[in-house]
Amino acid sequence: MNAWRRQPLEVALCVILVAIVTITFAQVVFRYVLQLSLTWSEELARFLLMWLVALSSAYAFKVRAHFALHFVVDRFDERIRKAIGALVTATVSLFLIVFAWQSAKFILVVRDQTAPGTGMSMAVPYSSALVGSLLMLYYVVKNWWTGAGLREDAADQTEAGTRGPGDHDPGSETSEPAGAGT
Repeated sequence: MNAWRRQPLEVALCVILVAIVTITFAQVVFRYVLQLSLTWSEELARFLLMWLVALSSAYAFKVRAHFALHFVVDRFDERIRKAIGALVTATVSLFLIVFAWQSAKFILVVRDQTAPGTGMSMAVPYSSALVGSLLMLYYVVKNWWTGAGLREDAADQTEAGTRGPGDHDPGSETSEPAGAGT
């Protein structure tokens, strides 16, 4: 029960993924084994996929797994690296604010429409874009504020074993080409 409170995003992603697999499996069983068709299953699985994508993107910002060009930024001194980090954070934040605003406007337009299979308001699946963009904005600003985007802090994180999965440690370069050992 502690995981629900400590890592609600991760728990939500797991629940949504299990729900998609369960619904899709039930759809296959009903259609090909029982010769019956579930009218709502494909639509609900699609809506859950929308939520999975939006929340997974936020999770990637949380663990800093999105692609970054550190080899370019590492060529500059610390002051310029901080300025580049602030510029990137400001640009991404501006995009996410505009995206969240446009998502909210779109949700208001479709709130009275209902999905044909499930009968739910179309605001429910489309609100995934709003929630996802707000969570992404939160993690972008949080990572910048705590200094997680700075290379010297990333080196400290490596020593503590908390480096994100997409991070590259410049001190661990070998003469072996990438993927040669696999």
